[in-house]
Amino acid sequence: MATLSERDQRTLRIGAAVLAAYLVVFFGLRLWRNLEAKRNGYEQLIVDAQRLKRDLQPYENRALLTEKLKETYRLNPAKLSRASVVAEASAAIQKAAASGQVILGPIRESAARPSAKELASMQLEGTGPAPAITALLHRLEVLGFPLVVDSIQINADPTKPGMVKLSLIIAVLDFDQWKSEELPHA
Repeated sequence: MATLSERDQRTLRIGAAVLAAYLVVFFGLRLWRNLEAKRNGYEQLIVDAQRLKRDLQPYENRALLTEKLKETYRLNPAKLSRASVVAEASAAIQKAAASGQVILGPIRESAARPSAKELASMQLEGTGPAPAITALLHRLEVLGFPLVVDSIQINADPTKPGMVKLSLIIAVLDFDQWKSEELPHA
């Protein structure tokens, strides 16, 4: 094999260095672009995840609020049957009144107004001590039925000292009509 002169060796070294620099630059740029594309994809994925989290936040808040309301009012709309909710609500009101020393008279139930989102309307009268009456009014919220006090009238009972007469009109809401209504921007 022929020996290379000092000049040829230097030329080969320069050529090898240039070739190595070319390969580093060429493949380095490809590698850089590939890594840059992966980084951009990852950043886009993070932005999409944050956007989805922001989009789901109102629904999470609504779910938590609904759970809180269900626990506070002991209400489970899934267990309410349309046919028996008025009778069960009436029985629950009578039970709450009896446990609170309020004597109820007859409860008159009437059909709901066609325009209202109610199942029925109940009119009841009762007598009892003032603390028992206020306790009954508070218990109406947590009976577990969709009740709304439409009107209330409290008077002193002239025949019995220390007793109060109560006259209530309570509306029993129809959850089927409330559920079918679409919420705006929901």
